[in-house]
Amino acid sequence: MANFIDRRLNSKNKSTVNRQRFIRRYKSQIKKSVADAVNKRGVTDVTSGESITITKKDLGEPVFHQGNGGIKDRVHPGNDQFSTGDRIARPPQQQGQGGGPGDASNSGDGSDDFVFSISKDEYLNLLFEDLELPNLEKNQLDKLIDYKTVRAGYCADGVPSNIDIVKSLQGSIARRIAMTADKRRQLKELEAELTQLEQAPHDNVQAKITLNKAIKDIKEQINKVPFIDSFDLRYRNYAKQPVPTSKAVMFCLMDVSGSMDQATKDIAKRFYILLYLFLSRTYKTIDVVYIRHHTQAKEVDEHEFFYSQETGGTIASSALELMINIIADRYNENEWNIYGAQASDGDNWADDSPHCQNLMRNKILPKTRYFSYIEITQRAHQSLWQQYAQLADGDSSFSIEHIKSVEDIYPVFRSLFKKKIEQAA
Repeated sequence: MANFIDRRLNSKNKSTVNRQRFIRRYKSQIKKSVADAVNKRGVTDVTSGESITITKKDLGEPVFHQGNGGIKDRVHPGNDQFSTGDRIARPPQQQGQGGGPGDASNSGDGSDDFVFSISKDEYLNLLFEDLELPNLEKNQLDKLIDYKTVRAGYCADGVPSNIDIVKSLQGSIARRIAMTADKRRQLKELEAELTQLEQAPHDNVQAKITLNKAIKDIKEQINKVPFIDSFDLRYRNYAKQPVPTSKAVMFCLMDVSGSMDQATKDIAKRFYILLYLFLSRTYKTIDVVYIRHHTQAKEVDEHEFFYSQETGGTIASSALELMINIIADRYNENEWNIYGAQASDGDNWADDSPHCQNLMRNKILPKTRYFSYIEITQRAHQSLWQQYAQLADGDSSFSIEHIKSVEDIYPVFRSLFKKKIEQAA
C-alpha cells in the first residue's frame, strides 16, 4: 500500500480541499498542538501560522489482514526454567547506542514525527472555532455584507476563461484509455496473429485479408474516439465567502504603576493580541484605543502602551473616565460595537475602587458589548477585584479572570469567550 502526502504549497487555495480533509481527520491532535503553541510562541508571532507535529503512532490507519482460518493442531514445547504460577519479569528496555537525549532505535532505523504547516487562517480557525462573542447584537451597519472570492477546487461547468487545461487533458487521457483499452488489446492480438500468418510456410491469402480488414476496422474505431470531449472539461471553481462589514472598537486599559513589571506587561500584551485576533474574525473594521494609567490616564500608541518606562501610583478610575470621554467624542454606541479589556495587578487606592465600580455599572457597561477585567498577580486579590466581583455576579456582559503565569492566558481567554449552551425550556 502506498501513502501519498500532499506537500505542495497552498498557493491560491489549490490544495485547500485536501488540507481541510486532513485537518478534520486529525483535528484532536492538531488542536492540542495549537493550544500548546499559544504559550510557547513569541508575542510578535501570534499573527502567523504554525508548524504542527503529530506523532507517527497517531497517524495509523485501520488495515484489514487475512487471518489464519480453519482448525490447526499445534504442539508447544515445555521449558526447564519456569513452573506454573511463576511471575515473569518484564524484559529490560532496549537502549540505543546514540549519545543524544532521544530514544534511538535498536534496529538501526526509525520514523520521525509528521510535521506540517498550517496557514494563519487555519491556525485562527482551530484556535477560536468553539468560542463566541457574548451579547453580540446587530447594528445598522451589520446589514451590509461583502464577499471575497476564493478558489474551491474544480467543477464541470463554467465559462471558457476559467478552463483548467492541465486538469482537462488529464480527464481526456483517462477517458480515452478507458474507452479504447479493450480495442487496443484486440488490436494487439490481431497484429500478433497476422505476424504468425506472414511467417507461416503456407501463404493463406484469405486469412490475411480478413485480419487486415479487422485491424483496419479496430484502428478506425480507436481513431473515432475524440481527443477531447465536453465531458473532459474542468473549470476552476470559485466560491464566495462572506466578509463582515460592521465596525468595532477595542479599548485596552492597562495599569503601569510601579508594581507592574515588564513580564506582567508582556502577559497583558499576549492577552490583548488574542482578543484583537478574535474580534477581527467577526468585524472587518477594528479600531484599537490604548489607555495607560497610573495616577493619571493617557491615550497612547501601541509602542508606548507596552514599553514606556513612565510609572507612578495607581488610580484606576482615571482610565475609565478617559474611556467614557473617548466613547462620547468618537464612538457612537449605535454605530460601533464597543469592547473593553482592563489589565492590572490589582493594586488601587482603596477609596477609588468603589468609584470604579460605579463608573463601570452606570457609564461603561450600558454602552459596551463586553468588558473583561484581567488581574495578573501571584498575590491575594485587592479591593478592585472585590468591587468588580460584585458587579460580575449580576451582569453577563462583564467578566473577571485571574492570570498567574503565561500558561494561564489561553485557558483564561477560552473561559471568557466559551460558547454558552442554552438550556431547552
